[in-house]
Amino acid sequence: MTAHTTPAGSAAGRRAARRRLIRELLLVAGFFTVYKAGRLLSTDRTGEAFRNADRIWDAERLLHLPGEGAVQRLLLHGDALVTTANTYYAAVHFPATVLFLVWLYIRRPAHYLWTRRVLAVLTGAALVLHLAYPLAPPRMLPAARLIDTGQVYGPTVYRAAPDTDTLANQFAAMPSLHFGWALMLAIGVIVATRGGKGGKGSPWRLLWLLHPLVTLLVIVGTANHYWLDAIVAAALLGIALLLVPRPRAGDRDGADTGAGTDTGAGEGADDAEAERAVRGLPRQKSTAGAVGAGK
Repeated sequence: MTAHTTPAGSAAGRRAARRRLIRELLLVAGFFTVYKAGRLLSTDRTGEAFRNADRIWDAERLLHLPGEGAVQRLLLHGDALVTTANTYYAAVHFPATVLFLVWLYIRRPAHYLWTRRVLAVLTGAALVLHLAYPLAPPRMLPAARLIDTGQVYGPTVYRAAPDTDTLANQFAAMPSLHFGWALMLAIGVIVATRGGKGGKGSPWRLLWLLHPLVTLLVIVGTANHYWLDAIVAAALLGIALLLVPRPRAGDRDGADTGAGTDTGAGEGADDAEAERAVRGLPRQKSTAGAVGAGK
Protein backbone atom coordinates (compact mmCIF):
# COMPACT_ATOMS: atom_id res chain seq x y z
CA MET A 1 0.00 0.00 0.00
CA THR A 2 2.89 2.30 0.72
CA ALA A 3 4.23 1.82 -2.78
CA HIS A 4 0.93 3.15 -4.19
CA THR A 5 0.40 6.07 -1.84
CA THR A 6 3.91 7.52 -1.83
CA PRO A 7 3.95 8.64 -5.51
CA ALA A 8 0.49 10.14 -5.12
CA GLY A 9 1.63 12.00 -2.02
CA SER A 10 4.72 13.29 -3.83
CA ALA A 11 2.63 14.45 -6.78
CA ALA A 12 0.22 16.21 -4.45
CA GLY A 13 3.15 17.90 -2.74
CA ARG A 14 4.54 19.13 -6.06
CA ARG A 15 1.13 20.47 -7.10
CA ALA A 16 0.80 22.25 -3.77
CA ALA A 17 4.28 23.70 -4.21
CA ARG A 18 3.41 24.99 -7.68
CA ARG A 19 0.19 26.58 -6.41
CA ARG A 20 2.15 28.18 -3.60
CA LEU A 21 4.78 29.52 -6.01
CA ILE A 22 2.15 30.97 -8.35
CA ARG A 23 0.35 32.59 -5.43
CA GLU A 24 3.55 34.16 -4.16
CA LEU A 25 4.51 35.47 -7.60
CA LEU A 26 1.09 37.02 -8.09
CA LEU A 27 1.13 38.48 -4.59
CA VAL A 28 4.55 40.08 -4.95
CA ALA A 29 3.84 41.32 -8.49
CA GLY A 30 0.50 42.76 -7.42
CA PHE A 31 1.97 44.56 -4.45
CA PHE A 32 4.79 45.98 -6.56
CA THR A 33 2.30 47.18 -9.19
CA VAL A 34 0.22 48.94 -6.55
CA TYR A 35 3.35 50.54 -5.13
CA LYS A 36 4.54 51.81 -8.52
CA ALA A 37 1.09 53.14 -9.40
CA GLY A 38 0.76 54.83 -6.01
CA ARG A 39 4.13 56.58 -6.32
CA LEU A 40 3.08 58.15 -9.61
CA LEU A 41 0.18 59.94 -7.89
CA SER A 42 2.57 62.56 -6.54
CA THR A 43 4.48 63.35 -9.73
CA ASP A 44 2.65 66.66 -10.30
CA ARG A 45 3.67 68.19 -6.95
CA THR A 46 6.97 69.63 -8.14
CA GLY A 47 6.84 72.89 -6.19
CA GLU A 48 6.09 71.12 -2.92
CA ALA A 49 8.86 68.58 -3.59
CA PHE A 50 11.47 71.34 -3.97
CA ARG A 51 10.25 73.21 -0.89
CA ASN A 52 10.58 70.01 1.12
CA ALA A 53 14.06 69.49 -0.33
CA ASP A 54 15.14 72.90 0.97
CA ARG A 55 13.79 71.97 4.42
CA ILE A 56 15.59 68.62 4.45
CA TRP A 57 18.85 70.23 3.36
CA ASP A 58 18.58 72.87 6.10
CA ALA A 59 17.64 70.21 8.69
CA GLU A 60 20.72 68.15 7.85
CA ARG A 61 22.96 71.17 8.28
CA LEU A 62 21.25 71.95 11.58
CA LEU A 63 21.90 68.38 12.72
CA HIS A 64 25.52 68.67 11.57
CA LEU A 65 25.24 65.68 9.28
CA PRO A 66 28.13 65.32 6.82
CA GLY A 67 27.52 66.90 3.46
CA GLU A 68 26.45 64.55 0.67
CA GLY A 69 29.05 66.27 -1.49
CA ALA A 70 31.89 64.72 0.55
CA VAL A 71 30.84 61.23 -0.59
CA GLN A 72 30.32 62.35 -4.17
CA ARG A 73 33.79 63.88 -4.35
CA LEU A 74 35.24 60.49 -3.43
CA LEU A 75 33.33 58.83 -6.27
CA LEU A 76 34.43 61.47 -8.75
CA HIS A 77 38.10 60.56 -8.32
CA GLY A 78 37.73 58.21 -11.30
CA ASP A 79 35.23 57.59 -14.08
CA ALA A 80 35.29 53.85 -13.40
CA LEU A 81 34.39 54.37 -9.74
CA VAL A 82 31.44 56.66 -10.37
CA THR A 83 30.19 54.45 -13.22
CA THR A 84 30.36 51.44 -10.90
CA ALA A 85 28.37 53.35 -8.29
CA ASN A 86 25.72 54.26 -10.88
CA THR A 87 25.54 50.64 -12.02
CA TYR A 88 25.18 49.45 -8.45
CA TYR A 89 22.31 51.88 -7.92
CA ALA A 90 20.56 50.89 -11.14
CA ALA A 91 21.18 47.15 -11.33
CA VAL A 92 21.66 45.68 -7.84
CA HIS A 93 18.73 46.95 -5.76
CA PHE A 94 15.80 45.01 -7.23
CA PRO A 95 17.56 41.85 -8.54
CA ALA A 96 19.38 41.35 -5.23
CA THR A 97 16.09 41.56 -3.32
CA VAL A 98 14.40 39.11 -5.69
CA LEU A 99 17.26 36.59 -5.44
CA PHE A 100 17.22 36.94 -1.66
CA LEU A 101 13.48 36.18 -1.53
CA VAL A 102 13.86 33.22 -3.90
CA TRP A 103 16.62 31.77 -1.73
CA LEU A 104 14.52 32.18 1.40
CA TYR A 105 11.48 30.67 -0.32
CA ILE A 106 13.41 27.51 -1.21
CA ARG A 107 15.76 27.14 1.75
CA ARG A 108 14.12 29.00 4.65
CA PRO A 109 10.34 29.11 4.08
CA ALA A 110 9.51 30.34 7.59
CA HIS A 111 11.95 33.21 7.18
CA TYR A 112 10.58 33.92 3.72
CA LEU A 113 7.11 34.54 5.16
CA TRP A 114 8.57 36.76 7.88
CA THR A 115 10.71 38.73 5.42
CA ARG A 116 7.88 39.15 2.94
CA ARG A 117 5.66 40.63 5.63
CA VAL A 118 8.38 42.95 6.91
CA LEU A 119 9.11 44.20 3.40
CA ALA A 120 5.39 44.68 2.77
CA VAL A 121 5.00 46.79 5.92
CA LEU A 122 8.13 48.81 5.10
CA THR A 123 7.14 49.40 1.48
CA GLY A 124 3.56 50.29 2.39
CA ALA A 125 4.76 52.82 4.95
CA ALA A 126 7.20 54.24 2.39
CA LEU A 127 4.39 54.67 -0.13
CA VAL A 128 2.31 56.61 2.38
CA LEU A 129 5.28 58.88 3.09
CA HIS A 130 6.02 59.33 -0.62
CA LEU A 131 2.46 60.53 -1.14
CA ALA A 132 2.36 62.71 1.97
CA TYR A 133 5.83 64.21 1.61
CA PRO A 134 7.07 64.52 -1.99
CA LEU A 135 10.78 65.26 -1.99
CA ALA A 136 13.19 66.24 -4.75
CA PRO A 137 16.53 64.38 -4.51
CA PRO A 138 19.74 66.32 -3.84
CA ARG A 139 20.83 66.00 -7.49
CA MET A 140 17.98 68.40 -8.36
CA LEU A 141 18.56 70.86 -5.52
CA PRO A 142 20.57 73.95 -6.56
CA ALA A 143 21.73 74.59 -2.98
CA ALA A 144 23.38 71.15 -2.84
CA ARG A 145 25.60 71.85 -5.86
CA LEU A 146 25.82 68.15 -6.66
CA ILE A 147 26.22 66.38 -10.00
CA ASP A 148 23.58 64.05 -11.38
CA THR A 149 26.13 61.28 -11.86
CA GLY A 150 23.63 59.05 -13.64
CA GLN A 151 23.02 61.59 -16.39
CA VAL A 152 26.66 62.69 -16.68
CA TYR A 153 28.46 59.36 -16.46
CA GLY A 154 25.71 56.75 -16.83
CA PRO A 155 24.01 54.42 -16.51
CA THR A 156 20.81 55.93 -15.14
CA VAL A 157 17.29 54.67 -14.49
CA TYR A 158 15.75 58.14 -14.67
CA ARG A 159 14.90 60.47 -17.51
CA ALA A 160 16.59 63.86 -17.60
CA ALA A 161 13.22 65.65 -17.32
CA PRO A 162 11.38 64.36 -14.20
CA ASP A 163 8.00 65.58 -15.44
CA THR A 164 8.22 63.31 -18.49
CA ASP A 165 9.32 60.22 -16.57
CA THR A 166 6.36 57.84 -16.69
CA LEU A 167 8.26 54.88 -15.22
CA ALA A 168 9.46 56.40 -11.95
CA ASN A 169 8.47 59.14 -9.55
CA GLN A 170 11.65 61.14 -9.11
CA PHE A 171 10.09 63.14 -6.27
CA ALA A 172 9.87 60.16 -3.91
CA ALA A 173 13.28 60.42 -2.28
CA MET A 174 12.13 59.86 1.31
CA PRO A 175 12.44 57.21 2.56
CA SER A 176 15.09 55.42 0.52
CA LEU A 177 13.83 51.93 -0.25
CA HIS A 178 17.19 51.22 -1.83
CA PHE A 179 18.65 51.42 1.67
CA GLY A 180 15.66 49.95 3.52
CA TRP A 181 15.50 46.84 1.33
CA ALA A 182 19.30 46.40 1.43
CA LEU A 183 19.29 46.59 5.23
CA MET A 184 16.47 44.04 5.46
CA LEU A 185 18.34 41.74 3.06
CA ALA A 186 21.37 41.79 5.34
CA ILE A 187 19.30 41.29 8.48
CA GLY A 188 17.29 38.51 6.86
CA VAL A 189 20.36 36.56 5.75
CA ILE A 190 22.06 36.96 9.13
CA VAL A 191 18.98 35.77 11.03
CA ALA A 192 18.20 32.91 8.64
CA THR A 193 21.76 31.52 8.69
CA ARG A 194 22.44 31.50 12.39
CA GLY A 195 23.42 28.11 13.79
CA GLY A 196 21.31 25.43 15.43
CA LYS A 197 19.09 26.04 18.42
CA GLY A 198 20.84 28.58 20.57
CA GLY A 199 23.72 28.81 18.08
CA LYS A 200 25.23 31.96 16.64
CA GLY A 201 26.32 30.72 13.24
CA SER A 202 29.42 31.78 11.37
CA PRO A 203 30.63 35.31 12.11
CA TRP A 204 31.37 35.68 8.38
CA ARG A 205 27.68 36.14 7.68
CA LEU A 206 27.95 39.59 9.27
CA LEU A 207 29.74 40.63 6.10
CA TRP A 208 26.28 40.91 4.55
CA LEU A 209 26.07 44.24 6.37
CA LEU A 210 28.46 45.54 3.71
CA HIS A 211 25.55 45.51 1.27
CA PRO A 212 23.51 48.21 3.06
CA LEU A 213 26.71 50.11 3.82
CA VAL A 214 27.76 50.18 0.16
CA THR A 215 24.17 51.00 -0.81
CA LEU A 216 24.17 53.94 1.58
CA LEU A 217 27.38 55.36 0.10
CA VAL A 218 26.06 54.81 -3.42
CA ILE A 219 22.66 56.48 -2.95
CA VAL A 220 24.27 59.48 -1.26
CA GLY A 221 27.30 59.73 -3.54
CA THR A 222 25.19 59.60 -6.70
CA ALA A 223 23.02 62.39 -5.23
CA ASN A 224 19.85 60.32 -5.43
CA HIS A 225 19.17 60.51 -1.68
CA TYR A 226 19.88 62.54 1.44
CA TRP A 227 21.30 61.03 4.61
CA LEU A 228 17.90 61.56 6.21
CA ASP A 229 16.24 59.41 3.55
CA ALA A 230 18.28 56.44 4.77
CA ILE A 231 17.75 57.31 8.44
CA VAL A 232 13.98 57.40 7.98
CA ALA A 233 14.07 54.11 6.03
CA ALA A 234 16.00 52.46 8.87
CA ALA A 235 13.49 53.79 11.41
CA LEU A 236 10.54 52.46 9.40
CA LEU A 237 12.27 49.09 9.06
CA GLY A 238 12.79 49.01 12.82
CA ILE A 239 9.06 49.59 13.35
CA ALA A 240 8.22 46.85 10.83
CA LEU A 241 10.53 44.41 12.60
CA LEU A 242 8.78 45.17 15.88
CA LEU A 243 5.33 44.65 14.35
CA VAL A 244 6.01 41.39 12.49
CA PRO A 245 6.77 38.38 14.73
CA ARG A 246 10.05 36.67 13.90
CA PRO A 247 10.06 32.90 13.28
CA ARG A 248 10.76 30.75 16.32
CA ALA A 249 14.16 29.12 16.65
CA GLY A 250 12.77 25.75 15.52
CA ASP A 251 11.19 27.21 12.38
CA ARG A 252 14.31 28.13 10.43
CA ASP A 253 14.31 24.91 8.39
CA GLY A 254 10.71 25.33 7.25
CA ALA A 255 9.12 23.25 9.97
CA ASP A 256 5.74 24.28 11.34
CA THR A 257 6.07 28.05 11.56
CA GLY A 258 3.10 28.71 13.73
CA ALA A 259 2.06 31.26 11.11
CA GLY A 260 -1.51 30.85 12.19
CA THR A 261 -0.69 32.92 15.26
CA ASP A 262 0.20 35.88 13.05
CA THR A 263 -3.35 37.14 12.95
CA GLY A 264 -2.27 40.56 11.86
CA ALA A 265 -1.14 39.18 8.51
CA GLY A 266 -4.51 37.46 7.99
CA GLU A 267 -3.00 34.36 6.43
CA GLY A 268 -3.50 31.75 9.17
CA ALA A 269 -3.88 28.24 7.87
CA ASP A 270 -2.74 29.22 4.37
CA ASP A 271 0.77 29.84 5.70
CA ALA A 272 0.88 26.47 7.45
CA GLU A 273 -0.14 24.87 4.16
CA ALA A 274 2.47 27.00 2.40
CA GLU A 275 5.21 25.61 4.61
CA ARG A 276 4.17 22.05 3.88
CA ALA A 277 4.00 22.86 0.16
CA VAL A 278 7.50 24.30 0.10
CA ARG A 279 8.79 21.27 1.95
CA GLY A 280 7.36 19.24 -0.93
CA LEU A 281 9.92 20.72 -3.31
CA PRO A 282 12.68 18.26 -4.32
CA ARG A 283 15.97 18.71 -2.45
CA GLN A 284 19.40 17.23 -2.82
CA LYS A 285 20.25 14.51 -0.36
CA SER A 286 22.96 16.64 1.27
CA THR A 287 20.57 19.47 1.80
CA ALA A 288 17.94 17.18 3.23
CA GLY A 289 20.50 15.81 5.64
CA ALA A 290 21.47 19.28 6.77
CA VAL A 291 17.87 20.22 7.27
CA GLY A 292 17.23 17.03 9.20
CA ALA A 293 19.99 18.03 11.58
CA GLY A 294 17.50 20.51 12.92
CA LYS A 295 17.57 24.16 13.86
